[in-house]
Amino acid sequence: MTQIEREAMEYDVVIVGAGPAGLSAAIRLKQLDADLSVVVLEKGSEVGAHILSGAVLDPIGLNKLIPGWKEKGAPLNVPVKQDNFYMLGEAGAMRIPNIAMPPLMNNHGNYIVSMGNVCRWMAEQAEELGVEIFPGMSCSEIVYGDNGEVKGVVAGEFGKNADGSQGPGYEPGMELHGKYVFLGEGVRGSLSQQVIAKYALDAKCDVQKYGLGMKEIWEIDPEKHREGTVTHTMGWPLNSNAGGGSFIYHLDNNQVYVGFVVHLNYKNPHLFPYMEFQRFKHHPMVADLLKGGKRVAYGARAISEGGFQSLPQLAFPGGALLGCAAGMVNVPRIKGNHNAMLSGIAAAEAAVEAINAGRSGDELTDYTTAVRLGEIGKDLKKVCNVKPLWSRYGLIASLGLGGLDMWMNTLRIGVIGALSHGKSDAEATEPADKHKPIDYPKPDGKLSFDRLTNVAFSFTNHEESQPAHLKLKDPDIPVQVNLPKYAGPSARYCPAGVYEFVGTGDDTKFQINFQNCVHCKTCDIKDPSQNIVWTVPQGGDGPNYPNM
Repeated sequence: MTQIEREAMEYDVVIVGAGPAGLSAAIRLKQLDADLSVVVLEKGSEVGAHILSGAVLDPIGLNKLIPGWKEKGAPLNVPVKQDNFYMLGEAGAMRIPNIAMPPLMNNHGNYIVSMGNVCRWMAEQAEELGVEIFPGMSCSEIVYGDNGEVKGVVAGEFGKNADGSQGPGYEPGMELHGKYVFLGEGVRGSLSQQVIAKYALDAKCDVQKYGLGMKEIWEIDPEKHREGTVTHTMGWPLNSNAGGGSFIYHLDNNQVYVGFVVHLNYKNPHLFPYMEFQRFKHHPMVADLLKGGKRVAYGARAISEGGFQSLPQLAFPGGALLGCAAGMVNVPRIKGNHNAMLSGIAAAEAAVEAINAGRSGDELTDYTTAVRLGEIGKDLKKVCNVKPLWSRYGLIASLGLGGLDMWMNTLRIGVIGALSHGKSDAEATEPADKHKPIDYPKPDGKLSFDRLTNVAFSFTNHEESQPAHLKLKDPDIPVQVNLPKYAGPSARYCPAGVYEFVGTGDDTKFQINFQNCVHCKTCDIKDPSQNIVWTVPQGGDGPNYPNM
């Protein structure tokens, strides 16, 4: 095999991912030392193109990073005015009194935002400080140094043929080397997974847990719009089939974010998360809000839900895991962006101290300490048992037990430590013959939509001549194992219709429509045989989210 020769560029710090974590790290690095050379590499066509989040933003991270963000024009324009919590039945809803909720669930002082637009603004702040940001640059490989440390990444490889060979316009990409490399790829990042495995960063933590978040932006009747209103629901339509819930956030311009989260530890392989979301919109409370409106965007993204006990070792030789690459989401609050920002700040501070001391390529142990003992650790510890309690005892019991545990931890009189999550989400999937198929109503094209129609509203595009970025460890497993044993769950758990079984009997084939992929990573997480590996396509490909 011919060795590919690449040019190399040297930086003080290389950051993979222009999300809230990576951009916070870049900004803080330059705030502390303007002479540092810092580069941010983003696989999306532009900063924000691959950012999907609820989102109600707790500004604690932004306050610390850029105290004058309001004067600088940060797009935090819709403060939360009202919090609603509902338990849904098929035809009705029961409101949970706000006074029963622990103080940490209060959204007073938070903002309904487009995190894509927040990241676009943060990128402007970073560039003003001298940070180099390169969108459309997928990072496909880790570069290791002589001592086994992470030395850099390969970015910008283009022009491969479908079979992996070099096409006529092949570009090998470049190696970008740094004294430290920060991985801020978000949930289940491909390079992050490689580094976690190589250095056994998860050897002393619990398994990571995940949810699948799906989101639509709707323009609704102005008479129904209530700017600043935040609504969360639990219960129907999932009931006992799976954990999860919804969010409805009224932002400005008569728009609402309508989102639905399904915890990926569900047992029944017949469950169809996307169709649960579509069914949810037919609940009378939701249907009345959306009637007469129009959907303008769609997207999906996995969410890390393991919390404090699932945090891996955060520092490795030559770099660190930031934000959701490590799993810093506060599950009951449905918030992780604030912790992502705080992690970027902490990593930057540790790196500057190390570089000023003449170090490079070692472990930033101060970063790990800052996360675990600082604001992030305190935030996650208070809620560390909500997810495992829900998984063990179901929704109703966990509301009481989880709420009590959060109150006890808030009052600093916690009586139990962090509970274990048990099985991984893939291992939680049970054989199909243990469960009944679920009959889902056909989308009506007004409130609910089929997957391929909705994927068009994610503005996803992939160059079809390139190799599929969704890899099978064993091409025979989907038809020979997953179809007979689990009823082919990939045809349902994917929210973009990437996977399908075509043909019948001995002629059945497994088809991967990678062009549809919205980069949610659910397949990498939920496949019961752990046979699918998500890797990056060439730079710039994937969704192009406008205001997600």
